[in-house]
Amino acid sequence: MAHTSPTTVLVVEDEPAIAQAIVHRLSAEGWHVEAAPDGPSGVAAAARLEPDVIVLDVMLPGIDGLEVCRIIQAERPVPVLMLTARDDETDMLIGLGVGADDYMTKPFSMRELVARTKALLRRTERAAKAAELAAAAAPEPALTVGDVVIDRSQRRVHRNGAEVHLTPTEFDLLTALAAVPRTVLTRERLLEQVWDWVDASGTRTVDSHVKALRRKLGPDLIRTVHGVGYAFEPADPPTS
Repeated sequence: MAHTSPTTVLVVEDEPAIAQAIVHRLSAEGWHVEAAPDGPSGVAAAARLEPDVIVLDVMLPGIDGLEVCRIIQAERPVPVLMLTARDDETDMLIGLGVGADDYMTKPFSMRELVARTKALLRRTERAAKAAELAAAAAPEPALTVGDVVIDRSQRRVHRNGAEVHLTPTEFDLLTALAAVPRTVLTRERLLEQVWDWVDASGTRTVDSHVKALRRKLGPDLIRTVHGVGYAFEPADPPTS
């Protein structure tokens, strides 16, 4: 008889008091939670546990969190919530670039940490179900907008014929925007649609992922509508 194993969470954090508090709070959700105190043990624990989600500090002894994230994602894609002590946009963009799905700046509330972790788990579950349905159904047609082609079945993106490698979150964000070109989507709507959040506490996360998309696809595709949100602005086809 098949049994459902509990959700497994790996916490990689070198400050014992913070690690203990996170483990205690996430365990209260009924999840199996383990902690690792440094980069190398975090990589080893991820390989052993195959966790459903990882809470990962950026500043770690041995190997920093960015490198830990890069190594883990190369082995097996897994949602990662990064913790950073500095509200440093460079760190954050690099983190998103190596495969982190979200980030929080210390100090943070445990309530928000739980909410963000649950949102990541819901998104992963939803993506897995969508992949199952896609495998059973006819391939979904590619979404072509201007010079951008989004293959939703294979989750691949090309611009001007060249493939652009996106993280799962970046892909979902781009698809949400490109599905309704030249239409302004609010940050709150994008949070709900892409991140599965129902509150507006993470609007900076949207901004950060848009910056990461612009860095990979070019600065001209996504227009900022100040105070509101973003719109996908496809390049006009060349006139003959």
